[in-house]
Amino acid sequence: MRIAIFPGGFDPVTNGHLDLVQRMTHVFDRVIVAVVKGREKNSLFTWDERIELFKKAVEDMPNVEVEGFDEMTVEFAKRKGAIAIVRGIRAVSDFEAEFDMALMNRKMAPHLESVYLMANQEFLYISASRIREVSRLGYDVADLVPAHVRTALRERLGHSD
Repeated sequence: MRIAIFPGGFDPVTNGHLDLVQRMTHVFDRVIVAVVKGREKNSLFTWDERIELFKKAVEDMPNVEVEGFDEMTVEFAKRKGAIAIVRGIRAVSDFEAEFDMALMNRKMAPHLESVYLMANQEFLYISASRIREVSRLGYDVADLVPAHVRTALRERLGHSD
């Protein structure tokens, strides 16, 4: 079975993340969305909330699981029997950061492949941090995140519908 790990903070999950996960399901038998713990300091949602928001977003994808983790990504991937760590790339700046990470991951876990999927053009400008920023300023992100995430954002930020 070909298992892939898709690690990230996912604060919050966006339609760009979901597009990548959907595309991963065509390449891997099982995809584990791995929500990293330890980013709560500047997070809008807690670790548990981020896990639950992503679980709801992929509930119609039977070969996708969502789990939290608080160890090195390569250790989590090894423990899960993964063959690949998948990341999304939106721009050259993403590649530069991911390249360094891939080299370190290869050093620590030579059997794990780093796989990169290019973001679809319609999602190039979407990032979780941008979603948080514009949501705080009152912009309705209904077309950028799943409906339940939009609701959670508006409730968290005290915006009424």
